[in-house]
Amino acid sequence: MKMVAAVMVLASLILADTVHATPSTQIWIPSPDVQAFLVGHIGVDNYFRRGGNGSGERDPNILDVGLTVGLLPFEKLQLEVGADYLAVAGDPNDRYPWSGNAKLGIREESLFPFSPAVAGGIYNTGKARKATDGNLSFVRSGQNIVYGLAAKTLPGPGFSLGRFSGGYYHGSKKALVPDNKGLLLSWDRTITELTEKLWVAVDYMGGENVNGALSFGAAWRFNRNVSLLLGYDKFRRSELSGEDTFTVQLDLDFP
Repeated sequence: MKMVAAVMVLASLILADTVHATPSTQIWIPSPDVQAFLVGHIGVDNYFRRGGNGSGERDPNILDVGLTVGLLPFEKLQLEVGADYLAVAGDPNDRYPWSGNAKLGIREESLFPFSPAVAGGIYNTGKARKATDGNLSFVRSGQNIVYGLAAKTLPGPGFSLGRFSGGYYHGSKKALVPDNKGLLLSWDRTITELTEKLWVAVDYMGGENVNGALSFGAAWRFNRNVSLLLGYDKFRRSELSGEDTFTVQLDLDFP
């Protein structure tokens, strides 16, 4: 898996295109968006713990650096692949830092008028490991999450209500305990009434496991290549995920 991830990263650098940690995301969950052909994305996602874990100690912060690139030269059907390096400053977590991801998607109104966007893929790939093997709650590699999403932007009375998306995921029974599946829901909108640069979102990942969370945040796009997101993640099972996190996500696109 390390060899595959290294090759993917090297290929993307050679193409001089793009960047996004994990698959293209909302805040925490995958989004319906897919990187365009030979457009890459580098994402640097930091998750800072809100506080201690009740035992007088502090759960480790999380750093996720990812690279994603689009691979299909079609307007309507798009494919992205990527690799992530995730560090949580704890053993055995940092023994398994690499994971891969891929997503195939179709844009809104590509199939017929008013048709939704549709996307599906896999992320946090790797050898599945038991979550009870030491402290593997933070290990993302080996979760092997397969998911599907549909999304639609809804018009309002003179303005957009935003984009609503929903879907479902299923992951490794070893890594995601006690529940390895659940809903994926999100809403996002660019606040065009103020500026085209401001984007807000809320997303939800169901399932009684380390990934289950409600997240919300806002992003500011400085230009077409650089944006910064500030958000908050409230986890469903703090005994698995650790304390809630503030997230700071820097996204860099390479045209």
